[in-house]
Amino acid sequence: MVIATYQDLCIDAVDAAALGRFWAGALQLELQLDDDGDARLLGPTPRHTVWINTVPEPVTVKQRVHLDVRADSVDDLVGLGGVVVDPDSFPWTVMKDVEGGELCAFGTRPDRPAGLMEIVVDADDPVRIATWWADVLGVERKDHEHGYSYLEPVPEAPFESLVFVGVPEPKTVKNRIHWDVTTPDVQLLVDAGATLLRPRDEEISWSVLADPDGNEFCAFVEAG
Repeated sequence: MVIATYQDLCIDAVDAAALGRFWAGALQLELQLDDDGDARLLGPTPRHTVWINTVPEPVTVKQRVHLDVRADSVDDLVGLGGVVVDPDSFPWTVMKDVEGGELCAFGTRPDRPAGLMEIVVDADDPVRIATWWADVLGVERKDHEHGYSYLEPVPEAPFESLVFVGVPEPKTVKNRIHWDVTTPDVQLLVDAGATLLRPRDEEISWSVLADPDGNEFCAFVEAG
């Protein structure tokens, strides 16, 4: 049973305008600055939307959620303010954005243009948490021979894959990148194993939850 659908993406930033400019260029989206100091990246559909939300905390540890992007050239990302960390160890280029958040850059192909390629999540047990999200989103889990698990395609999502990679480090801080979902009923997510961190109230129109690995996400109840 599908109990949630991908809605959009959120990225924390100390300087939403600066980080927004970087990610707007990297993801091929339009930057819109909001009066409250936050920013939005807009694309051809509402599901391409990326919210850049201002927070006081800078990046202090390796992010457990990062984005992989396709770019015509790594130089394009460097021109936006990105920094190359490791150009040679992998078939992709490891980089950091203008606030020190990790990302990986892959090349484009005729059928895979520049923009968001996949969301990558660190996990102590990739199969377990990938299975959980596969059940929630109603998609088949796939396992790679190199030890990671992934969901592809994610229904309604404007990217190729949601990837779960095994790491030895535990989660220690709030994730700076998370995705939002829509659901018929938040209780369905709780019954499936999510933890309700903050229910919707007079201040917010969504509920804040965490998956069984503690990864934060927001759930909006479907209208109607």
